[in-house]
Amino acid sequence: MAKRLIPTLNRVLVEKINPPSKTTAGIILPESSTKLNSGKVISVGPGLRSNEGKTIPPSVKEGDTVLLPEYGGTQVKLGDKEFYLYRDEDFLGTLHDN
Repeated sequence: MAKRLIPTLNRVLVEKINPPSKTTAGIILPESSTKLNSGKVISVGPGLRSNEGKTIPPSVKEGDTVLLPEYGGTQVKLGDKEFYLYRDEDFLGTLHDN
C-alpha cells in the first residue's frame, strides 16, 4: 500500500541525498569531502497563516534541492524509505546546478 504524507502548515518533507562515496573511476572518496548535508524536497505544506488570515507560502517547492542544518528535523519512515520533516525557516538555502 502506497502512502503519501502531506505536511501541515509550513513543514516540508525532505529525503536526504547520500553523496557518492566512490567516483565513476572507482576512487574511494574520504567521508569529509563528500559531506554536504542536502536533501530533495518531496512534499510541501500549504504555509503559515498571517495575522490577517492570509496564507504565507513556503519558500521551497517540490523537487528543490535544499541545504539542511547539521541537526534537526523529525525522522519519518514510510515503508522502507526514511524522510525528515523540517520547518520552512530551518533550511539554510537552495542548491542549483549553475
